[in-house]
Amino acid sequence: MEIWLNPACSKCRSAVEILDGAGAEYTVRTYLEDPPSADELRDVLARLGLEPWDITRTQEAEAGELGLGEWERTDAARERWIAALAAHPKLIQRPIITADDGSALVGRTEEAVREVLARTGGE
Repeated sequence: MEIWLNPACSKCRSAVEILDGAGAEYTVRTYLEDPPSADELRDVLARLGLEPWDITRTQEAEAGELGLGEWERTDAARERWIAALAAHPKLIQRPIITADDGSALVGRTEEAVREVLARTGGE
């Protein structure tokens, strides 16, 4: 299991506390220091069953600077969104947990983190 997080984020810290409390084995990816590539984002989006705009933090200042609010949310615009997330990792929703069983989720709630633990047996 891997968790993409920002250590300054309270939701990320909460997710780590839940994983630690369950004795889960995981690796941490501080994605602001080690940003995912466009290919990694495509993979995680497929695992999440989401589109790039679904995991974009549109309230961030960078989103406003890029004008993301005006971007189309269509198949034709998908690669543009992925490129923006790869170039501006601060825009990626957090934390994202990828499990060894191929699943992934955005762990913004305690329930979501516990769900991934239940699916993977806490691995």
